[in-house]
Amino acid sequence: MMEKGKLSALQMGILMYPTILATAILIVPAITIRYAHRDSWLSPLWAALGGLLLVLIVDRLNKRYPQMSMIQASEHILGKPLGKVYGFLYFFLYTQDTGFVIREYGEFVVGSFLPSTPLIAVAICMIFTCAVAVRCGVDVLARCGQVFVPFMIFFLLLAFVLLIPDAKIHQLFPMMENGLRSSIRGSFTLTSWFGDFIFLSFLFPMLSDRSKGRTWGFIAVIAVAFTMSITNFFILLLFGEVAANFTYPVMVAARYISLADFIEHMEALVMAVWVMSIFLKICVYYYTLVLVFTQWLAIENFRSTVYPLGILLVPYTLWIAPNLQEMAHFFDVVGAIYMIFMKMLLPLLLLVIAWLCKKEAPPQPSNH
Repeated sequence: MMEKGKLSALQMGILMYPTILATAILIVPAITIRYAHRDSWLSPLWAALGGLLLVLIVDRLNKRYPQMSMIQASEHILGKPLGKVYGFLYFFLYTQDTGFVIREYGEFVVGSFLPSTPLIAVAICMIFTCAVAVRCGVDVLARCGQVFVPFMIFFLLLAFVLLIPDAKIHQLFPMMENGLRSSIRGSFTLTSWFGDFIFLSFLFPMLSDRSKGRTWGFIAVIAVAFTMSITNFFILLLFGEVAANFTYPVMVAARYISLADFIEHMEALVMAVWVMSIFLKICVYYYTLVLVFTQWLAIENFRSTVYPLGILLVPYTLWIAPNLQEMAHFFDVVGAIYMIFMKMLLPLLLLVIAWLCKKEAPPQPSNH
């Protein structure tokens, strides 16, 4: 059977929050400070404009094809041959994307906490755990988000409050020394993360309250941008521009927390909460990969493809890059351009073609 799960617009917004932030909160501060320097807290706000535009594109496309994802709609807009090519591009994209995310998770866990554990063992454990959740459907993922995300927000706020005594306000000045140019340059790489709001194309058809979809999509974009901005702000207060040399500035900041010699070594707690969020992120990527594959090949039972695709992800996670430095180089040099093209320009092209050709959903749309 095809996926029949339902979720509310609120659940969708909650689910998108860790989907974007799980990896971003670890490495975005170092990336933005490298380019935007003391104005790095502004960069997520510029990048959010791309996220808002993408939500609008996906919303308009879904209004034309209410019961279809972008993959299903492409065959009606472009014709079956070109639609299959379009679908293959996204199957390749999400295989690669999911491999990237699992590899980032593995590199962080092995590098920071389990140095003697083989990377492949860490990856297999997470893939299997996520596969069980993905087989249960989108409604289970949505409920997981409702349980985990409040913990994530609470401990993030707690960490910021406990770091206030170590903050040095002079690290922020001079602000906008080079105008807005540096903060805009710092936002360029962040579009890779905001491009993930293309997931809404697969979630909109499953909403029980579709009329609120765009609103909660916008709220999710703003919440993600605000969290990124506040994170960069606190990292700057603690370390200044030196943070650009850290791989994971947030984990370094967590080690600074000390309150009356009682609350210390918060990095273990930060790690536990982060694992919750990265679990949700990998689940959403994995789930989207399964949907793209089944919709591209018109496979009826999406659950039958979950474990085979998980087996495919195991070697792909190892082959995706030789090490963390190469992955960072990819995102720094060509990743943003690649993601903008695949996650923003191609959906925009699909919408423009549908608008020019005045194409709408057929009277009997196929189920998602």
